Amino acid sequence: MSDDFEYLEDEDGTDVPSPDGRPELSLVELTGGLTGLSGLTPEDPGWAELALCAQTDPEAFFPEKGGSTREAKRVCLGCEVRQECLEYALANDERFGIWGGLSERERRRLKRRIS
Repeated sequence: MSDDFEYLEDEDGTDVPSPDGRPELSLVELTGGLTGLSGLTPEDPGWAELALCAQTDPEAFFPEKGGSTREAKRVCLGCEVRQECLEYALANDERFGIWGGLSERERRRLKRRIS
């Protein structure tokens, strides 16, 4: 598995490619000054109002231990504020849920790589 990309995480915690077979996010996208298409910054709370997760079932973004994260990650793929969301989660050390398309385990792994 390449270290250049983040992958979806299956229910059992193993990395799997995204549904279309392509990597989710490159580390370059995540570490190169995260500014999404919305023009908002993670510090600006307005990004959350544009988030697709605000229009869907919140339980999908906080699955029970061992539950599937695929539905939430699929929603994140089409979200215009995904990068702001991820940067917010990284900056605020969010411990639970799917943020910016990554699980808590994936965010920890990403933080180790960019530290």
